[in-house]
Amino acid sequence: MHNLERVYRMSFASVYPHYIAKAEKKGRTKAEVDEIIFWLTGYNAKMLKQHLDTKTDFETFFSQAPRINPNASKITGVICGYRVEEIEDNLMQQIRYLDKLIDELAKGKAMEKILRA
Repeated sequence: MHNLERVYRMSFASVYPHYIAKAEKKGRTKAEVDEIIFWLTGYNAKMLKQHLDTKTDFETFFSQAPRINPNASKITGVICGYRVEEIEDNLMQQIRYLDKLIDELAKGKAMEKILRA
C-alpha cells in the first residue's frame, strides 16, 4: 500500500509538465492536455492554475474535482501494465484514466475520440 500512498501524495504540479512534454514531443499542445484535464475533472483554467500553484497532491486534486466526467467509464485499455477498466481503487483508476488519455493524445488520436464524444 505504500506505493499507492506515495502516488496519491505526489503533487499534480510535479507530473503536469511531463504530460505536456509527452504531448508536445508528438506535436500536440498544452491546450489539448488542459482540455483533457477539464473534460475528465470538470476543472477550468483558473481552478487548474490554483492546484498547480499550491502543488496539490493527486488525492486532493481528484477529490476536489467539480465532477468526474460520466463518460470516463468509457476509457478502456492498458496503461502502466493495468487495464484501466479493471482498477478497483477509485482514485488510482482516475489517475490512470488521465494517464491513458494523455497517452492517446501523444499517439495521435483525434480529440473527439479521446474525449469519448
